[in-house]
Amino acid sequence: MTEYKLVVVGDGGVGKSALTIQLIQNHFVEEYDPTIEDSYRKQVVIDGETCLLDILDTAGQEEYSAMRDQYMRTGEVPMVLVGNKCDLAQRAVDGRTVADAARAYGIPMVDTSAKTRMGVDDAFYTLVREIRRHRERNRDVPRKKKKCLIL
Repeated sequence: MTEYKLVVVGDGGVGKSALTIQLIQNHFVEEYDPTIEDSYRKQVVIDGETCLLDILDTAGQEEYSAMRDQYMRTGEVPMVLVGNKCDLAQRAVDGRTVADAARAYGIPMVDTSAKTRMGVDDAFYTLVREIRRHRERNRDVPRKKKKCLIL
């Protein structure tokens, strides 16, 4: 079984934890409780392949932005842009703006609602598919050997 390590990043209050808990527990969390860092695991079947999702739900608060930047420092990583709270009549960010950003970065975009569960599976499954494509493209690229020197 293939294990996929997924990291959920974004500003505080956008619904990172709500989306993750909806995926893992099929439950919507009404109250906002700022996360520092939580980890979840779930076995799912995506495109006929059983896989284990290891999801790191990160802090969105400004004081944890350095931690968030550290997760993304490795450069080219598969990403999905998620527009959450699509059930709200007035969204904080215009859908066209989000779609334009996704196009500019060359990444997929998924509209979700943690409250109604709309698009929740699709957001995470799309990311797994992006990881698979990334691995396939880079399969024949020689990797640099990592080493640690202590002087």
